[in-house]
This record gives sequence, C-alpha cells and structure tokens, in this order.
Amino acid sequence: MSDDEHNFESADAGASHVVPMQAGELRKGGHVMIKGHACKVAEISTSKTGKHGHAKAHIVAIDIFTGKKYEDLCPTSHNVEVPIVKRTEYQLLNADPDTGEVSLLLENGETKEDLNLPTFVKIGEPTDDDVKVVADIMNFFEAGK
Repeated sequence: MSDDEHNFESADAGASHVVPMQAGELRKGGHVMIKGHACKVAEISTSKTGKHGHAKAHIVAIDIFTGKKYEDLCPTSHNVEVPIVKRTEYQLLNADPDTGEVSLLLENGETKEDLNLPTFVKIGEPTDDDVKVVADIMNFFEAGK
C-alpha cells in the first residue's frame, strides 16, 4: 500500500453534535460549549471595541450535567460551538424506592424501564442533590402529580 492510498473501511455520516455561532449572537438561557463542556449561558456581557478592533463577549455558563460554572472571553465576531440540545420529558409510571427501578412512559406509548433513581449508583456515593431529587420524585409520585 503506497503513501497516497486511503483506508475507508470505517466512516460515519459526519453529523456533528455542535453547530457554529458567533459569540455576539449568544443569549442568556442559550447553550454553548466551554472547554469541551455543554453549558447553559447564565450571563453574557459584551465590551466595546478596543484599540485592536474586536469587541469581546464575556460568557458565564453552567455545565448542564454537573452544575459547575465556566467562564470564557472571546471576540464577538469569532465562532463558538453551540451543542445541539434535545430535551425530552417523560411521564412517570412507577418508582420503587427499595430497588431503585423506574418505569417511564415514552411519547410513542412504549415504556422505558432501564433507568434507576439517582441514589442507586454503581460507583461512589449519591450526592445530597441526588437524595433530594429522589425524595421529591417519591413525594410527587405518591401524591399523584
């Protein structure tokens, strides 16, 4: 095999999980990738054009998975990565506090039963937030909400 031949045995469709957007177009409540983390924009402010010609956007955002705060400063004319976020709500059919098993109703009428309550973790210990979320879930479930 020579140096200019290519191997095409495995490939993907090229679909990306992020899209580019100018930093000046970001808005509070939108999403942005900061240091490889998908975040929700909590605060954004822009500074005036400086002597080097670029207005800057100061972005403060919260990681949507961990709740950790991230900050970034970049020119408003530069592109930043915006993650494609899809939010799906399910209806809770059953939650067992003893085994941690949860049954959910999907939009198409099927059930999803491969999830557990957040306090049933395989690695480490559940956080205080996990315990609070489980208490809220069980209280709402028992109240029929």
